[in-house]
Amino acid sequence: MNINEIVVISGKGGTGKTTLTASLIPYLEDLIIADCDVDAPDLNILLDPKIRSTHRFVGLKKAVIDKEKCIKCGLCERHCKFSAISKDIILAQSKCEGCGVCEFVCPTDAISMVDAVVGDLYESDTAFGDFVHAKLIPGEETSGKLVAEVRKKAKALALLNNKKNIVVDGSPGIACNVISSLTGASQVIIVTESTFSGLHDLKRVYELTKKLNLKAQVVINKFDLSPHHSEMIEKYCSENNIVVGLKIPFTKKIVRSIVSKTIPSVGEKEFFEEIGFFKFIDSLK
Repeated sequence: MNINEIVVISGKGGTGKTTLTASLIPYLEDLIIADCDVDAPDLNILLDPKIRSTHRFVGLKKAVIDKEKCIKCGLCERHCKFSAISKDIILAQSKCEGCGVCEFVCPTDAISMVDAVVGDLYESDTAFGDFVHAKLIPGEETSGKLVAEVRKKAKALALLNNKKNIVVDGSPGIACNVISSLTGASQVIIVTESTFSGLHDLKRVYELTKKLNLKAQVVINKFDLSPHHSEMIEKYCSENNIVVGLKIPFTKKIVRSIVSKTIPSVGEKEFFEEIGFFKFIDSLK
């Protein structure tokens, strides 16, 4: 079964990525929803999910010190490159990177590497279908692995329930969590805004999609705030054969639709028709 996995990303946070993702959801059938922005998830605010299961996510192994075996020789503290162990041989779990050096140098086998819970993965019900989402514990470094688990679970649910579409709210930026959000996607939507930094971030994230051989199109949010920068973005897209699928103006109508949680809300459909929103939806099917 071929699954149409649509991933929405942006070069940075705050461009309207999650708002656009939420806007697509009511208009795509046979749908599984996934939120891969595990460092700062907020798609759940718009979807009002009812959690049906929670799974603890284990990341890298971290050091644990057995105080009864420890002779406080200080070898672990001297060899730790991350300052995770103090002179009093107190371990700061948040700083431990799981390298295992302390376990290797310990002369009394007082240190062992154990699995560490770094976040939670949820399966939820929404008015629009199954929703897979997760939250990483602040400060943890394994967001890429947790993102991979979210996508894996979403695909498993799609196959199990014979769903043909997955909509993913991806991570912003170009780091490993974004690569994990994108790898193997069917389509990519890059959300940008009409600023100089918006163009700069668009270029960075588009280069990433090129390296991954992914089909991408661009949405310019709040395009009318700076017509000059919107023109620069459209010029860049034209020069690189990138489709600008949608241009969204800065308007209170978008805010009203978000608040209604039925995007586009009743009374706003004429506006969404005018900006080509429904044609954009059709291009994703």
